[in-house]
Amino acid sequence: MKTERRIIMAKSVASRWVESHLQAEHRLVIFGTSSDIRKLPNLLRSFRDGKIAMSEVSSLPDLGIQESFDQITVWSTDRVALKTLANWFEKRGMETSGVW
Repeated sequence: MKTERRIIMAKSVASRWVESHLQAEHRLVIFGTSSDIRKLPNLLRSFRDGKIAMSEVSSLPDLGIQESFDQITVWSTDRVALKTLANWFEKRGMETSGVW
């Protein structure tokens, strides 16, 4: 009975911690040819780190980047800035798909 009580208490402490640190996350997938996609991860990392600026796009310090063969997935908690980033890529002829 004592171990059962500890497990229940541990679950309640863990759930309180998760609820206090929970944030909404928005994802964007950028599609393109492998030659286009190859250069983008470094561009996005430099943008995230503040080394370069993109016109009309505000900074995204929490930008996550995952690359694969023909697409790049990026995510952030800033929905508006991520939508602006999607528009930036679409103006340059790339396809995007987002989860808002």
